[in-house]
Amino acid sequence: MHHGYNEKPVNPLPTVVWILVAPMIVTEIIFALANTGVLGAAAIGWRYEILGQLGFDPDGFRRMIALQDWSIRPIATLIGYAFVHLSLTHAAFVVVFTLAMGKFVGEVFAGWAVAAVFLGASILGGLVYALMPFTQGYLVGGYPGAYGLIGAFTWLLWMKLGPGDPNRMRAFSLIGMLAGLQLVFGALFGARPDWIAQFAGFGVGFLLSFLVAPGGWQHLLRKLRKR
Repeated sequence: MHHGYNEKPVNPLPTVVWILVAPMIVTEIIFALANTGVLGAAAIGWRYEILGQLGFDPDGFRRMIALQDWSIRPIATLIGYAFVHLSLTHAAFVVVFTLAMGKFVGEVFAGWAVAAVFLGASILGGLVYALMPFTQGYLVGGYPGAYGLIGAFTWLLWMKLGPGDPNRMRAFSLIGMLAGLQLVFGALFGARPDWIAQFAGFGVGFLLSFLVAPGGWQHLLRKLRKR
């Protein structure tokens, strides 16, 4: 009789999720060591130097488009900004969100699809942020990518409930709660325009799931043919 003694009580996190959060964790370890002075006096300001190098500057991106002066650095920061953070707390929340949502999504999606959702949400979330003419200040942190995974998680719930389920809209409960928290914190402490990239990332993650989820594209075609 098989008793399952060798079965793992908890499903391990998909490898791709660890790959996504590894740069965030490593940079925070380096910044922590730098702040202690172990790496030398010049290293104390490394966080701000790296933020200046990898942070996504919407003004610079808009200027690049206006002048048609295509430069690799502004484009590269559309990915790089997702892996550096303003503080240890900022990074910790992003890592927790990414691990939690990445676990749920990664149990259904292939590894490449999880990465596509996170990176796609980061890139397109940053582009939407830059296309808003009133956005100022660098965009940093992995929240848009993490919100993309929330979008994919919402898609999974939405698909599971099916078109005939009267409670199908409950799949959007998590993003609704996060939107409510954003409003509360914005009212109390003032809102940064980063939320634009975050919720754009959610939308990208939800829509991209139709293409990258197992059977997602075929399901979309079937829905379109029925109309």
